[in-house]
Amino acid sequence: MTTFTSSLPDQLLKDLDKTSKELKMPKNKLIEKALELFLDEIQKAKYAKSYKRAAKDKDIMAMAEEGMADYYKMLIEFDEQGEVQN
Repeated sequence: MTTFTSSLPDQLLKDLDKTSKELKMPKNKLIEKALELFLDEIQKAKYAKSYKRAAKDKDIMAMAEEGMADYYKMLIEFDEQGEVQN
C-alpha cells in the first residue's frame, strides 16, 4: 500500500474526525471508502454521458435497433419452443 499525504480544509478535517468517531472507523478507511464511492460515481457519469452521445449517433442507433429486432425474434422462437415442450 502506498502512503499519500494531502492537505484538507479545517472544517472538512473536523467533519472527518467527527464521522470517524461516530462510525468507529479509522479516518484513512473512511477516506478510502469515500474516494471509492466518488470514483464509482464518476465512472457511472461517464457511462451515462457515452450513452447519451450514442443515442444521437444514427449508426449506433441503427445497430441497436437491429440487435433488438434479433433479440425479439429470439424471444419469440424461445417462447414457441417452450410451448411445444409443455
